[in-house]
Amino acid sequence: MYNLSYAEVMDNLCIDDRLNEHKAMCIIIAKLTAAHEKGVRSPEAVDALFYTRRVWGFFMENLADDANQLPDETRANLISVGIWVLKEAEALRQWEREDFSDIIEINSIIRDSLAG
Repeated sequence: MYNLSYAEVMDNLCIDDRLNEHKAMCIIIAKLTAAHEKGVRSPEAVDALFYTRRVWGFFMENLADDANQLPDETRANLISVGIWVLKEAEALRQWEREDFSDIIEINSIIRDSLAG
């Protein structure tokens, strides 16, 4: 029988979480890019903004959890980014903005940081 140490199991779980977060960000960016191409009033925009809000809501809930092992400053910075993303998504949803470029760029930066 093969036994993994607790540390090995936790390392694998962290890698999987990070990979899942990276995949989620790739989906967000693909959806936001499609929305950018079709326009803020398109069904693609509704889908992209809904998905973006759900994923970032999950991220922020996780970041606010005391069990999260990231340094406090990193957590606070990421929560700030999340607040900006949610505000930007709401402005796009309300048709107060029509350009998805900034939200795509920020999500791309976060995605790229998860690849490492």
